[in-house]
Amino acid sequence: MQNRQWLINGNPRGRAIELNDFRETSVELGVLGEDQVRVRTEWLSFDPSQKAQLENVSGYAKGNELGDVMYARGIGEVVESTSADIAVGAKVMGHLGWQEFADLPGRAVEVVADDAFLSARLGILGTTGLTAYFGLLRIGKPEPGDTVLTSGAAGAVGSVVGQIARIMGCETIGIAGGAAKCEWLTGELGFDAAIDYKAERVKSRLSELCPGGVNVFFDNVGGVALNDALARIATHARIVICGGIARYEEAKPAGPTNYFNIVFRQAVMEGFLLSGYERDYEVARERLQGWIESGQILHREDVQQGFDNIPATLMRLFSGANMGKQLLKLT
Repeated sequence: MQNRQWLINGNPRGRAIELNDFRETSVELGVLGEDQVRVRTEWLSFDPSQKAQLENVSGYAKGNELGDVMYARGIGEVVESTSADIAVGAKVMGHLGWQEFADLPGRAVEVVADDAFLSARLGILGTTGLTAYFGLLRIGKPEPGDTVLTSGAAGAVGSVVGQIARIMGCETIGIAGGAAKCEWLTGELGFDAAIDYKAERVKSRLSELCPGGVNVFFDNVGGVALNDALARIATHARIVICGGIARYEEAKPAGPTNYFNIVFRQAVMEGFLLSGYERDYEVARERLQGWIESGQILHREDVQQGFDNIPATLMRLFSGANMGKQLLKLT
């Protein structure tokens, strides 16, 4: 049996990802080793940090070399198993990669329930929701009445951050690109306001919307958005640096010129990664699922289809085409 794969074929450091940064191939499936599972990939997750993997950047994302199968988390069905703990037919989640089948040690996958939350485990109940939860609550530390600003607010993480902030009793403002995204934020998701960075001047709109300043800024973008937000922070503001998608395509990204406002406002700016919070994952997932079931949090999945569309689906993140969590379903 053949296994179709997408391999890394280029290094897009300092530029946009291109389709020819990936190369399709097909290999013959071999014999499973001891305590292994063969997983047929059904769902793949896409995140901006995958560009860092292409660039072989260590620390923030797992770096790989040219010719490696492109890294990605996914969910699939076990079609063959030599593991005593994982049966054929089980749904599992793990680092499956951009391929139709993944042969992995049994310990490298997590058995998950085949229920209504299956794909959500790659998003709102997975790293996306957990990033929003811990980044906002542990680093941002919002208090009732605070003004919480989120960049990339119509993305997977940002849309959850704003809704958690609303649950915490905060005024929530999102920065997004395009009228449709802003209408989604203020309509369906219940943000108090949204700024369309494609049609409005972010700094002047922040002056109008936040006369008392921004208490918590959750940054998924960097660049101009970060600089404009720093100009409007309140005294003792907390700035959470989660992502920097604006800088991912720049060879030498510039730092914020308003950074010294952190001193003037006695603010705190802290970088955030999800690693280190593992022992609290289950509590966080229970709270997130409870908010979903009660209708306090809504989540959207932007689902693309088919093996051939995998590279183009990653590129959607950098053009701003996605609304909500970017996924692909192999058919």
